Amino acid sequence: MDLIDHIGQQMQATKLPLVAITVAAVACPQTPIILTLHWHGFVREKLADLERAETVRFTSVPSSAVQLNQRWGDVLDLDRAALDAGWALGAWNVARSEHAACMRPGAPAREALECLQAFGAPPFKLNGQAAVLAETPDADELLSVAARRGYLTWVFRPVHGGIWHQDDDETLSADGTRALPCPALPIRPQLEGTRTRCTVYQFGRSSRLLS
Repeated sequence: MDLIDHIGQQMQATKLPLVAITVAAVACPQTPIILTLHWHGFVREKLADLERAETVRFTSVPSSAVQLNQRWGDVLDLDRAALDAGWALGAWNVARSEHAACMRPGAPAREALECLQAFGAPPFKLNGQAAVLAETPDADELLSVAARRGYLTWVFRPVHGGIWHQDDDETLSADGTRALPCPALPIRPQLEGTRTRCTVYQFGRSSRLLS
């Protein structure tokens, strides 16, 4: 499982800086995963499609969600892939969340919303425009499994190719990257219970802190 190449292809295509990257998956081997890239940028909205027309509003560029069909056999394969991507792209940390099934008695409505957002299918628009441009043909099936059995997400904010700057992070190279392999060891998730569990893999190390 390699996320870095897919992220690089998306960055090359859009030419926009990234705010954050989310990976979502159900804990069922060989199922697709959803990679969502959250861009920093704005689209000028005009009353007429003319170069001289005045801009009436700026709308945020929608996120991009793509389905990856690479085969995997253990959830730790996904953990390693997310850690490698976060490490290589200079993220301060990678946060993995274990989400409980949202289709259970007493589950708050926000959990269903979070599930939809994780798999690139938010039930809302921004200024009448899609919040996410999704190429996720199996999203409905993944959402059904996630709602019944729970799911996992990995979130990180890249320095390389992103809007974030960590000038005091002594682990980064000049272009905001780090050389593989990632030194962090995956921790097996528990994948049970009715609450969200979060595991934060810390990468950054501030040069301003005394050792």
